[in-house]
Amino acid sequence: MTTHPDPDVPVIETETDEEREVSASFGMWVFLVSEGMLFGGLVLAFLAMRLRFAPTFGDASDRLSLPLGTLNTAVLLTSSLLMAEAHKAAERGEARTTRRFLAFTAVLGTVFLGIKGTEWLMEASEGLAPVLGLPFHWDGEDAPQAALFFRFYFGLTALHAVHLITGIGIILATFLILPRRDPAGRERWVRGLGLYWHFVDVVWVFLFPFLYLIQR
Repeated sequence: MTTHPDPDVPVIETETDEEREVSASFGMWVFLVSEGMLFGGLVLAFLAMRLRFAPTFGDASDRLSLPLGTLNTAVLLTSSLLMAEAHKAAERGEARTTRRFLAFTAVLGTVFLGIKGTEWLMEASEGLAPVLGLPFHWDGEDAPQAALFFRFYFGLTALHAVHLITGIGIILATFLILPRRDPAGRERWVRGLGLYWHFVDVVWVFLFPFLYLIQR
């Protein structure tokens, strides 16, 4: 006896792995582009003020800790290399090695936050943090322009830190998610995570010279 599908019953089509991969990749790129526009708009506003108040912004930039900023740049670049190794391990289907490199990446992200937090505390103790009602001390008539620089500085670095914290949180969640996925699923997940992490690192690579190297 031959049965025929009921024409009145809708046929539910499921996505193939390739379609899911394309959808996930497209969604991640849309998100990264939108976040890039957010940072780009803030950086353009900062650069406009930097051109307008170049001498003051240069003097304010000199008050930042170049050694700590340079160290943090090295930390994040190293974390990007470890994230790339995590993706390579995921491509090879090595779940344990993938988790190990992700753990090292998260540790370096945490180190970055610790260094940045220390730097913020140093600046606040010197009266250079005109945020959250903290006192601001600057000798000279250009104090309002100097305060504007530090508001940009704290705003941009805090926004970057929020994105980094999000990345660390996703890495921690990945430790729970990876064992439940097949090798192809693990590779897709780590690839998307890597795109986000590299984006956060690239943002810092642009922020570092704009904030720390104005006249050095």
